[in-house]
Amino acid sequence: MFINLPGISRAVFAAIFAITTYSSLQAMGIGDSTTTTVVNPKCKKGKAWSKKRKKCVRIKKSSMVDDEDIFQTGRDLAINKRYEDAIVVLSFASDKGNPRVLNYLGYAHRKAGRIDVGLGYYNEALRIDPDYTLVREYMGEAFLQKGDLAGANNQLVEIENRCGRDCAEYAELARQITLFKASRE
Repeated sequence: MFINLPGISRAVFAAIFAITTYSSLQAMGIGDSTTTTVVNPKCKKGKAWSKKRKKCVRIKKSSMVDDEDIFQTGRDLAINKRYEDAIVVLSFASDKGNPRVLNYLGYAHRKAGRIDVGLGYYNEALRIDPDYTLVREYMGEAFLQKGDLAGANNQLVEIENRCGRDCAEYAELARQITLFKASRE
């Protein structure tokens, strides 16, 4: 039995839920913004990749992927510039208050051109977890997209207060701010 979702064909559903591979850096929680992923192209219509079984399995109502798989798939779709697909997938998460899900909903909306919608998701994620520095990095990038250098610098300070200047999020936002300033000269 296949799940029927209005407006989403079986092929699109299967593609959206094709569980992606991700690097060992992501598995360790490092390098989130620079990890490259590859969507598993081998799964056929009505099937999704199972990390546990290491093969494509038929999607059934009773075997829906869990929130972690939904997050990983949505995140990987967003990183691979499939923003609308990422939004659809992340919307299936049962825990709507998960800061990681909110972060990547914000990321996908921002990258799709809906910066203010993205900022709303970032704010909600930070309300739940104010120490989530990746959200702060992405929020700083959103401020730069809006031309708000002060807002980006505020997020850079917040990141520094939480993890110092040596963390990846600080380095990336500092780099983005430098590029932003150079583009204005």
